[in-house]
Amino acid sequence: MSLVARHLEGQGVPTVVMGCARDIVEECGVARFLFTDFPLGNPCGKPRDTQMQLSIVGNALNLLDRAWMPRTTVQTPFHWDSDAWRDAFMRVDDGNREALARAGEERRRRQAEFRTGG
Repeated sequence: MSLVARHLEGQGVPTVVMGCARDIVEECGVARFLFTDFPLGNPCGKPRDTQMQLSIVGNALNLLDRAWMPRTTVQTPFHWDSDAWRDAFMRVDDGNREALARAGEERRRRQAEFRTGG
């Protein structure tokens, strides 16, 4: 998404990237980035928290309107209920290695099946 945003900016279309992976998005050099320090997949807020989601989208629109310099990053003020998700993020150990390997194999099988039209 970050590279698409850069392409659109190059064509004169202003963009804001909303995300949870700060290091990746900033490395891509997007013009405007609204960072929410939540587990991946939740850049617009907690599931079913409409007020938070509206606030985050509003922050993104404000950033689009008011970014003061190129490569502007703004962090939302929200916090996940617990930081426990950080402990398990991207962890591979003896307790989950086999299950993750099986899940990866299954994903690759489904992708191959989809590509062949099956």
